[in-house]
Amino acid sequence: MLDPVLSAAEKPPILEMRGISKSFGAVKALSDVSFTVREGEIHALVGENGAGKSTLMKVLSGVYPHGSYEGSILFGGEERQFRDINDSEKLGIIIIHQELALIPLMSIAENIFLANAPSRFGVIDRDTRYLRTKELLAKVGLTEAPETLITNLGVGKQQLVEIAKALSKDVRLLILDEPTASLNETDSAALLELLKEFRRNGITSIMISHKLNEITEVADRITVLRDGRTVGTLDCHEGAVDEDEIVRRMVDRDLESRYPARTPKIGDVIFEVENWSVYHPQHSHRQMVKNVSMQVRAGEVVGISGLMGAGRTEFAMSVFGRTYGRDITGTVKIHGKEADTSNVHRAIKAGLAYVTEDRKQLGLILAEDIRKNVSLAHLGGVSSSGVIDDIREMKVAQEFRTRMRIRSHNVYQETGKLSGGNQQKVVLSKWLFTGPDILILDEPTRGIDVGAKYEIYSIINELADAGKAVVVISSEMPELIGTCDRIMVMHEGEFVGEVAGEEATQENIMRAIMRRKGR
Repeated sequence: MLDPVLSAAEKPPILEMRGISKSFGAVKALSDVSFTVREGEIHALVGENGAGKSTLMKVLSGVYPHGSYEGSILFGGEERQFRDINDSEKLGIIIIHQELALIPLMSIAENIFLANAPSRFGVIDRDTRYLRTKELLAKVGLTEAPETLITNLGVGKQQLVEIAKALSKDVRLLILDEPTASLNETDSAALLELLKEFRRNGITSIMISHKLNEITEVADRITVLRDGRTVGTLDCHEGAVDEDEIVRRMVDRDLESRYPARTPKIGDVIFEVENWSVYHPQHSHRQMVKNVSMQVRAGEVVGISGLMGAGRTEFAMSVFGRTYGRDITGTVKIHGKEADTSNVHRAIKAGLAYVTEDRKQLGLILAEDIRKNVSLAHLGGVSSSGVIDDIREMKVAQEFRTRMRIRSHNVYQETGKLSGGNQQKVVLSKWLFTGPDILILDEPTRGIDVGAKYEIYSIINELADAGKAVVVISSEMPELIGTCDRIMVMHEGEFVGEVAGEEATQENIMRAIMRRKGR
């Protein structure tokens, strides 16, 4: 439900992008796109991965400078020709990217004024910087001291620091790219409320997001891109906007359900973790996972839910090759026998695979092609006498490209140039090539669109139907409810509840968390 704000319909446009076309060689990323944003509104920009959203914003900000694209940009009623991002920032156009651009071992104040520190006689005026930082933090609802190091803040608060940094530059148009992708529900709600407050204060925002429930909650208007073209703009003040209508426009087809149907065929227990405990790698007194146990059966999809910091990823990484933590104790059994998962090689050999939540940093080598990434975890499968067989490697990659419906020119395309959904399919391909019996998928659909999500859910179903044991960790409760046969609830390093899939609701899951929290 939108805030009862004055309609921006009669306000002049602050931004007009007219007939924007942009090509990369033979590939046309944008084709005659027109995009208008009115002053003081929250305007959502949606579309599948690869639809052209990021490219359009890079044209706007000067990352792709004037002359590298066709069309014109009007800002504040005047035509603009941005040579680089500094040109656009001078006019108050500020972009906050999904990957936050903060320096962890510098303070909040140092990060906010990194490029524009107040000074006197050529020397940084630390007192003024401190006071201005406090004012900016108050505007975004943070009470932390300006000298607090970024590394000591959670992701939600780091996102707010980025917004404070934007406010320090006299922002007129704030562009947020997937601002809640890494946030829990509480931090997401706080950020959306902040955007509404900015709107009341006359700041214009463009929000790029795949979370349609958040889009429909805060947006005044929604523009949909598909295949580099403008499909249309929906006005949320003309009546409630149906999420299904947005999906239809995005993918040009009906998704009968957001989650594909599956009839579970659940077999014997093939994965067991018993009495598992893990301590923090640096702070040895902090127990991150506390004596937990779980079982997963063949053909079963088990979800792990919990608030950010509950210990879900720490649990998964410690089980998979002990890639997180210290002083780890407990037992892993696969097919009823104790398994050695003490390092990554042994975990893979035992039949375990872990798809990380951070595909860009930990899941892929972005500068390498699809072929190299697919074979990366199982080089023995494409080698003879210790030498990689290029033909076999190419054939394997091509098989997965077809099976996983990876949209690319060929298997030699650089992975970093694929959309987020297709990158995620490459990560899944890498691990499926190892032939695992158990797959742990950590935030498998983070930052990808509804069409690509549906394809990932279909792959999860196929894996379960093939008799694999699948564990899904997700911050999106509807995703767990829609895909899992059983959901285990984690809080502060412990499993505090379990809900059968057919009985699962967001209320049941939160009730389990809050019961434990209140003890």
